[in-house]
Amino acid sequence: MDVINTIGRRKTSVARLYLQSGKGTFNVNERSLEEYFPSEILRLIVQQPLELTSESGKYDIKINVDGGGIKGQAEAIRLAISRALCEISEEFRPALKKEGFLTRDPRMVERKKYGRAKARRRFQFSKR
Repeated sequence: MDVINTIGRRKTSVARLYLQSGKGTFNVNERSLEEYFPSEILRLIVQQPLELTSESGKYDIKINVDGGGIKGQAEAIRLAISRALCEISEEFRPALKKEGFLTRDPRMVERKKYGRAKARRRFQFSKR
């Protein structure tokens, strides 16, 4: 099996994933998964697709992720892993789709408008 290359996005985070058969090592920006994501919940989010398809420990995964916050990065990685698993075997697709791991979350930060303090927030009104 050669290297599978996929991409995942969430808000402003972009995760580029390189997956190949191996012992199950995770490298996120040249660091281990535990080192990059200190929170157990974020590590769980990243590993959800592998746990669902019972493929954890079978592949070496190298990820380059940048932009956004740590939660957005974790969800971008989850999407990239799900897409890579679908490339490996089409049997995984229905289970991953049912859980919503193949859906790119389109929600982004709304842009600031002129004449407003933020996107929708108005400047404070002064009667006098």
